[in-house]
Amino acid sequence: MPLTSRLLQQAEAFFLKGDYKNALQVYGLLLKQNPTFDEAKVGVFLSDLGLESEDEAQALFDYYHVIKDEQSDALSVIQDIIESFDASKHTMSELLAQHAKSQIEYEDGILYSDFQTLIESRGGFRQAFEDIMFSTKVIITEKDDFIDFITKLSQEGFKEMALSYLESTASAFGNDQKILSLYSLLDKDEA
Repeated sequence: MPLTSRLLQQAEAFFLKGDYKNALQVYGLLLKQNPTFDEAKVGVFLSDLGLESEDEAQALFDYYHVIKDEQSDALSVIQDIIESFDASKHTMSELLAQHAKSQIEYEDGILYSDFQTLIESRGGFRQAFEDIMFSTKVIITEKDDFIDFITKLSQEGFKEMALSYLESTASAFGNDQKILSLYSLLDKDEA
């Protein structure tokens, strides 16, 4: 039996046992000897994948062995699947990072709905806002809540703070007439 065949059998045996590190080494040795050897290329890809995701690697290994004799582009098919898997993993990582970031933001603040509950328990907007204004952000996710918040800030004597909130956030709403009308509300209060 030629050396290439023995090494290929050894690499596949390591792979099937889940020993991806040794499989990767043997597939790498095969590639070094023959850089165009498709079996070794797939083995390297799948062994590397196996180090991170065993189930996916084993499934793709089985799939490759089914299609390799039937499809001339089997290597390309497996590479495309792995790239797609990597892209999905990257997207998932980004989503998880965004979720973690939003969780941190929520930990640093209080949702407006929770703030409204605090208003009820403290007996009024002014008392509740004074309790949190230096230690906690109010997180507003809806336009109507933003309008309500600015209006109440203005009515309770926090006009400069209301104007500051409005100026820093109004651009997110574009030329929304309800948001722009808040400026006139603040002007009326000044008069």
